[in-house]
This record gives sequence, structure tokens and C-alpha cells, in this order.
Amino acid sequence: MIKPIGTITRGTTGINRLRRGDRWLAHEATVAERLLNADDPLVVDLGYGASPVTTLEMAARLRTVRADLRVAGLEIDPARVVPGQDGVVFARGGFELAGLRPILVRAFNVLRQYPESAVPEAWSTILSGLAPGGLLLDGTCDELGRRCAWILLDRTGPRTLTLAWDPFTVDQPSDLAERLPKALIHRNIPGEPIHALLTAADRAWSHAAPLAPYGPRARWRHAADLLRQQGFPLRPQRRRLRDNQLTIPWSAVAPLPH
Repeated sequence: MIKPIGTITRGTTGINRLRRGDRWLAHEATVAERLLNADDPLVVDLGYGASPVTTLEMAARLRTVRADLRVAGLEIDPARVVPGQDGVVFARGGFELAGLRPILVRAFNVLRQYPESAVPEAWSTILSGLAPGGLLLDGTCDELGRRCAWILLDRTGPRTLTLAWDPFTVDQPSDLAERLPKALIHRNIPGEPIHALLTAADRAWSHAAPLAPYGPRARWRHAADLLRQQGFPLRPQRRRLRDNQLTIPWSAVAPLPH
């Protein structure tokens, strides 16, 4: 048996906590293309916590992309491993992925408990276990899933950063700073690209205040357009979203060398 790599998490979870990340995965073109073209459409939910509910929810949402998707939930704590249900299997495993070769790994709220210095090795271990063309989603969110941030990676490293939040309970974009992934959370300081993005996003949000009567989604769409005009390479929004959201290339927010 392969020895699990990693540390047992707190196990905090909840119904619909990861819905924003799931919705993004289901509509992200790169993710959909990899899932549809995979010889073995295996997805791993790494560190699902004390309850498997969010793994089952992810399986249901991603099966709208590919109905024959296989899903496995992995937990280091053997006490959290439960019998399979709804076509999802559960097993003991960590960053080594229990020897599986998935096309996609979702690791939400897993690396928060680790020091920033441990992130590159954790990423490397997970990425080395992926199937060819595989992707990793390293994300973080608050207890109710209203403030979320995630990084999409492939074997070459990080590709994009996405911030997503409930339009009606978050006052300004920088409120997500406390939920940045571990690779960025300590870099929200003057001089770092992520700080520049959040500062500019707050400024654009403020400038878009005249649109507030039309709702926070309309206000954010205008704020995002202002950011693009300032040179921030936010990905264009191609459909109406229930969340406020931005996705930006990793190169625009990557931490500066120490």
C-alpha cells in the first residue's frame, strides 16, 4: 500500500460550500476539453473532510460535462473514509493520490494549514501523479463558500488565478484577501502583484458605484471592464454569472522572488 503524504486537515466542510469552484470547473473551457478528451475521465477530490458531501456534489456537477466521469474522494484520516455511493468511491490517500492517475484533482482548503514554503513540493507531488494533460485546482474558501479563490495548474505550473464571491454579501473585492490560496495569502503587501490587483479592483468597484442601483453583478461587470482598460488581463466574461468573479493569468499575480 502506498503511504499517504500530507497532514490530516481540520475536516471542516458543508453542503454547497464549494459550489462556486464546481460551477467554474464545469464551464471552464480548458477543464471541459481535458475531461472530454481523457481516455479515463477520473477526477479526484483530495481532502474532502469530515463529510463526503462536497465530493458527491462535485461529481454531479461535473457529470453534466461528461456523464461517464469517475470520481474518487481521498482522505488521509482513515476514520473519514466512507463506503462508496452514487458512483463515487472513497479511499485513504494524500498528495501521492493513492497511486491513481486522474485527469483532474480538486484540492480545496487543503494547503491552508501548511506553511507557504511547503506549497511548491505539495504541488509538485500532486502534479507528478496526474494523467497526461491533467489539471490541479488548489482552492480556498470561507466556511459558507461565499468568498473563494483558486489556482488552476498543470504540469508546467500555475495557469490562472480566479476570485469568486457572493455578490450580495461581500462589500468589496479585497475582502477576498483573507481567503487567497496559501501561495498568495502572505503576498498581499505593497509591491506585490496580487496587492496591486486587489487595490485596483477596489478602486474600480468604487468608480462603478453609480451602477449600484442595478445590482452588484452589473456593478462588478463595469468594474471589471475598468480593470481591463487599465491593463489588467482579466479573462472576458462570456456568459451571465450568478457570482462576481475574475480570472487572470498567473503571470499577472505571481509572487515576486524574495
